[in-house]
Amino acid sequence: MSEAQDEELRALQAALAAEHAAVYGYGVVGGRVGEKRRTEARTAYDAHRARRDTLVRAVKDAGGSPVAAAAGYALPFPVPDAAAAMRLAAELENRVAGVYADLVRATDGERRRSAAGAMREAAVRSVRWSGESVAFPGLAERGGTASGDPAPTP
Repeated sequence: MSEAQDEELRALQAALAAEHAAVYGYGVVGGRVGEKRRTEARTAYDAHRARRDTLVRAVKDAGGSPVAAAAGYALPFPVPDAAAAMRLAAELENRVAGVYADLVRATDGERRRSAAGAMREAAVRSVRWSGESVAFPGLAERGGTASGDPAPTP
């Protein structure tokens, strides 16, 4: 396997791990978010499950063995209510956007377009949850991060 292929596989695995974490995190969000945002949480949950499944196939196609989901994930802060659930959803999306930014850098062609689309979708969801945006979603405070770094925890 070439260095570029190895870098791409590491970025795919990191994206897959982040999607596993997002799926878990949205389970928490869905249980705490208010009734009027529950549909939005469910839609995001379904989107992350679909991306996760696509990444499993991509990792296999790249010659890798897909990283498994953890039994549980440490949340970045307590989530006792709807406000905290909305903050968690925004945080999940920010982290996922960052990992997809790494995948964009490590790939080309259709895989790069798909990763850029996933990054954009995560950034839009983050803005919807937080009401705030950044100039370059997925790139804020990621200066020294490599795609081989461990996946973020929700």
